[in-house]
Amino acid sequence: MRFPYGLCDFNKIITKGYFYCDRTDRIAMLENTGDYLLLLRPRRFGKSLLLSMLENYYDIARKDRFQELFGHLLIGKTPTSSHNQYFILKWDFSCVDPSGSAADIKKAFYDHINARIDAFAIKYEEYLVYKINIDHNNAVSSINSLLSVTSKSGHFVYLLIDEYDNFANEVMMGVRREKKDIYEALVFGEGALKTLFKAVKSVTDGSGIDKSFITGVSPVVMSDITSGYNMAENIYLNPAFNDLCGFHEDEIRKALNAASAECGLKKKDAADALDLMRVYYDGYKFAQDAKESVYNPTLAIYFIKAFLRTCNYPRKMLDSNLAADDAKLRYIAQVPGGEQILLDLMKKDYSLIISDLSDRFGIEQMLTDKSKDFVFMTSFLYYFGVLTIDSETNAGKLILRVPNMVTKGLYVERIQQMLLPEPVDRDDGVLAAEQFYTKGDIKPLCEFVEQRFFKVFHNRDYRWANELTVKTAFLTLLYNDILYIMDSEKDAGRGYADLTMIIRPDMRRFKILDILIEFKYVSLKKAGLTGEKARELSTENLRAIPAMQAKMEEAKKQAEKYGNALEQRYDNLRLKRYAVVSLGFERLWWQEGTN
Repeated sequence: MRFPYGLCDFNKIITKGYFYCDRTDRIAMLENTGDYLLLLRPRRFGKSLLLSMLENYYDIARKDRFQELFGHLLIGKTPTSSHNQYFILKWDFSCVDPSGSAADIKKAFYDHINARIDAFAIKYEEYLVYKINIDHNNAVSSINSLLSVTSKSGHFVYLLIDEYDNFANEVMMGVRREKKDIYEALVFGEGALKTLFKAVKSVTDGSGIDKSFITGVSPVVMSDITSGYNMAENIYLNPAFNDLCGFHEDEIRKALNAASAECGLKKKDAADALDLMRVYYDGYKFAQDAKESVYNPTLAIYFIKAFLRTCNYPRKMLDSNLAADDAKLRYIAQVPGGEQILLDLMKKDYSLIISDLSDRFGIEQMLTDKSKDFVFMTSFLYYFGVLTIDSETNAGKLILRVPNMVTKGLYVERIQQMLLPEPVDRDDGVLAAEQFYTKGDIKPLCEFVEQRFFKVFHNRDYRWANELTVKTAFLTLLYNDILYIMDSEKDAGRGYADLTMIIRPDMRRFKILDILIEFKYVSLKKAGLTGEKARELSTENLRAIPAMQAKMEEAKKQAEKYGNALEQRYDNLRLKRYAVVSLGFERLWWQEGTN
C-alpha cells in the first residue's frame, strides 16, 4: 500500500497505485448544481486534490486516457457527456508572493497568470489555430487573448482557481495599517484582484469561460470583491458535498486493516488504531444537515502512512504542517472577548450557539476591533477548521464545537501561551508535569498552579470561576499527545472523569503512569474568607474548612468510582487517582486516591 501524504496530483495517485478515496461520483452532482462554484474548506483538507481530479476529468488533452484514469472509479461506469470536453486553465494563488507593496503583489499575480497562460498555449498547441499574445504588463489582456483564440477552436475553458484567498489570509493575520492598505489596493476600486475577477465574470456569458471551480479557506476576499465575481455559487454548506474533501470512518477502517495485515498485526491492533484516530482526527461537519462527520484527510494519511512504515503509531498526533493554524487562535485571543471564547471551549461538551454563520465579513472587519462580535469570531473559527458544526437548537440556531482532540491541542497550546507568556514559566510547568506522570508526585504541579496560574486569574475578568477553570489550568500543563491519549470528561461508566491521561498503547514501554484527576471548587464566599485570609491559611487550617472537607470526600469517591470503571475498560493500567479541591483562585488541597 502507498499513501499519498502531501501529494495532490490525481494523475500520479491513480497511475502509481496510491490510496485514493473515490469522490468521482460527485462530478455529476456538481454539474447539476451550477457552472460557477465556490468551495471553502480548512487548510490541508484535500482541496487541491479535488481540483486535480476535476482537471483530469474535463481536460480535452487527456481524452485518450479516460479509461486509464477513471475507468475503475465510480464516474467511469456512468460518465457525464462533458468529460474531456474543456480546455483547463488553472491558477494557484498560493504560488503568489504576498510580500512587498501592492505593486509588487500585483506584478506577482500577473506573472503567475501569464506563466499559466504560457503553459496553456504550449499544452494545447495542436488545438489552437492562432497564437496567444501574452501581455506581461496586463494579465487581463493576456486572458482576453487566450479566450479569443480558444473561441475559434469549438471548445470552452474550464477555470480552476486553487487557494483563491491565500494572500488575503496572510494579510489578515497582521494588524499593521500598511497591510490593510495593501489589501485594499488589490481588492477595492480598480485593484488588480478585483479587476481580474471582473474580467473573468465578463467572459462567462458564452464568450469563453463556461465553468469555474474556486477553492479557498474563508469568504473574506469574495466578500470584498462583491460585484467583481458575484455569480460564484457557494457549496460549502451543502450537505451533499460535506464529504467532498475528507474521509469516512469506513474508509479509514479498511486502510488500517490493510496496513495491519501488511505489518502482520491482529485486527484488534487496527481497531485500537482506529479508536485513537477517531478521538484525534474525526468530527468535521461543514453543513448542519450532513449525516456523517469526516476525518481530516491530511492527518489521516499522515497517521496511516506512519503506521504502515513503522507498524506503530506516529510519535506526534499533530502533523507539524497544521501547526500554522495556531495563528488563527492567536488572532482571536487578541480580539476583545476572544480569550473568554478560547477558555470556554475547554469545557466538557461546550458549544457556541449562533443564529447563522457570517459569510459577508471583509478585511475591514478583520482588522478593526470594534466590528468583531461573537458571530464574527465563531464564524471565523469555523472557516479555519478549529470549530465545526455539531447540530441545531430547537429554535433553528447552529451549535458549533471543537471537532477533535488534535484541534483541542491547538487550543491548549494557545491558552498556555496566553496565560503563561513567559517561556521560563512554561518550562517550569513542563518539569512539574513530568514529575507528576513519571513519579506520581502531584505536589510540584499544584504548587505551580497556585503560584503562577492563580495570579493570572486574579488579574483577568473571566465570567466563570469554578473547577472548570482549575481543570483548564491543569490540562494546559499536562497535555501530551506523544505519551498519552488525553481526554477531558472521559466517559467512565454512568459519569465522567474530569481529566484522564491514558498511556498510548505504543508508549507503555516507558515508566510513566496512567492518571485520573477529579476537581472540585469552593468559592471564597462559601468558605467565608477573603482572598488575603485564604492565602494566609496554614495547610491544617485549609483542610479544616468544612466545605473543603465535603468537596474532598466527594472528589475522592468519584475518583475511586471512575478509576474502577477505567480499569475494567483498559488492560494493564498503571492508574493513579487524585482529588484536587480549589479554594477560590487562592489555594489547592490535593490527595492521592487508592490504586
